[in-house]
Amino acid sequence: MSDPIPPPVAPLAPSAFSSLRVPAYRVLWWGGLFSFMSVQMQFLLRGILAWNLTERESALGLTYLLFGMAMLVSTPLGGVATDRFPKKRVLLLSQGVITIAAVGMGIVVSLGVEQFWMLLLAAVAQGGAFGFYGPARVAFASDLVGRDQLGNAITLAMLSMNGTRVFAPSLAGALAGIAVIGIGGAYLVSGAFSVFSLLALLRLPHHPAALKSTRGPLADIADGVRYVKQRPKLRRLMLTSFVVIMFGFNYVAFLPALVKDVFGMGDGHVGLISSASSLGAVAVSVPLAKRADSAQAPRIMLFAGFFFGAGVFALGLSSTFWLAFAVIAVVGGGTNAYQSLSNTLALAMSDDAHQGRVQSLMQLSFAGFGIAALPLGALAEVIGLRPTIQIMGAVASVAMVVFWLLERAESMSSTGAASRT
Repeated sequence: MSDPIPPPVAPLAPSAFSSLRVPAYRVLWWGGLFSFMSVQMQFLLRGILAWNLTERESALGLTYLLFGMAMLVSTPLGGVATDRFPKKRVLLLSQGVITIAAVGMGIVVSLGVEQFWMLLLAAVAQGGAFGFYGPARVAFASDLVGRDQLGNAITLAMLSMNGTRVFAPSLAGALAGIAVIGIGGAYLVSGAFSVFSLLALLRLPHHPAALKSTRGPLADIADGVRYVKQRPKLRRLMLTSFVVIMFGFNYVAFLPALVKDVFGMGDGHVGLISSASSLGAVAVSVPLAKRADSAQAPRIMLFAGFFFGAGVFALGLSSTFWLAFAVIAVVGGGTNAYQSLSNTLALAMSDDAHQGRVQSLMQLSFAGFGIAALPLGALAEVIGLRPTIQIMGAVASVAMVVFWLLERAESMSSTGAASRT
């Protein structure tokens, strides 16, 4: 058994990298880095393979639909597992499934026996596993660094994810374009990164479960939903995040079609444009990490969410590949800031016994992203890809405006009530 988890180490001074001073968090961060490298490579490879096998936007949508449906089912269970079981065990089991799916796809593609249903099966397996991995990783970060550095830890976790998005799509696209390696070899390389993640996670310290419950999983899920419903600010934050991610983030599902069908370019350019969002995300990560635990965080989140949606709308208007590249870089910065701060604020509003379930409900927005991909893909086939992307961005921006209006109304109501008393 691993040694018990050490107490969080207080930061010596405000720093963009203060959480990395905690040794156990460094282990978790490296495990996430390798895992994200693997997942981001597969994210691109899944889209390329789906397009190559079918050449239809709706097939891209179906792939992400099944990924999202699997997450929709598994994520609430992942939140319960995170609260009821040692988080290290949850991380290892879910990462193991991600590894098996990557290696399995690499083998069938390398042998030339791949079929579309196999791709869908791998998407379901990985979507189900990520429903457990995501809540456990974020909640474990809170245990390791403490509440005072939670925002910094989550922002650095997002930095590792977005940093891999700079390199992973380009690497995957480049490998897929080399005849002797191809998509199968690229899948196997992503599987190797996943194995490195497993080895890192084995070094994590033991941490007991936060929730001692004799109820069934469904009862614990219902308790988590009630917990959120009874807290208006948390409920409002969660619903807004669901809409913003479900519509706005879906632009990534259609990048292969945008690059190959609209701009007439190859697989390597799909990887290149996917990296653009990561460049923007990495650029904002360091200044964001310094402010993620400050009083400015809610306002930064609000502006980031709005400009994220506006950037997606602008992507739908882009007429050239390089203009789209520049727009996506801006979108990446907005995405990173919004996701980091919305997750931080949600966990800051939650007690220890509910953090896993709260994070799982926040992560359901990515299940919504996968589910919305199919109808959006069908819509793109009817009205065109660019108008569909414009609609996606407009919905995300409007959701943030509505969130701001509701927050402002509640603040004014509270101020008025206080003045009357």
